[in-house]
Amino acid sequence: MLELAVLGLLHESPLHGYELRQRLKATLGSFRAFSYGSLYPSLRRMKDAGWIAEDEGDAEVVAGAPPLTGKRGKVVYKLTAEGKERFTELLAEAGPSSWEDEQFGVHFAFFSKTEPEVRVRILEGRRARLEQRREGVRSSLARTRERLDSYTLQLQEHGLESVDREVRWLSELIETERRNVPPR
Repeated sequence: MLELAVLGLLHESPLHGYELRQRLKATLGSFRAFSYGSLYPSLRRMKDAGWIAEDEGDAEVVAGAPPLTGKRGKVVYKLTAEGKERFTELLAEAGPSSWEDEQFGVHFAFFSKTEPEVRVRILEGRRARLEQRREGVRSSLARTRERLDSYTLQLQEHGLESVDREVRWLSELIETERRNVPPR
């Protein structure tokens, strides 16, 4: 997940670690915490794989970046040609992992760079996954309803309503995507 997000952000422009972390939070939501302890090892792995490169240039080059002090703050990461290829490969992945909560959000954040057919597959997979989850919760709730206290019951019902809303949203997105996808 972090790999796709980092490559996607570096696809837009070179960034230093601090700015990259800020953009990760802005793009993927402030509810997802990205620590430097997970970001820098990922950057190192991507650099070792040849997907990104480091520039020891001036941090002022990065638009809107706050001035940083120290050698580490001046490293600017940029995407390589291999990194662009890897980003394209990751965007094309539309299997079960892309339907899960974390992965779906990252894929969705870069849908503007994703092929229409892949977007539809991911949206349909996500909807199917949520429908399965919803049916499991409904079944469990039907069996245990009388044993639950009123607060737990309300929490379960709230969860079902949230899933119902997401399924409706996904159905609308799928319908919109299908209207925009040329037939083959």
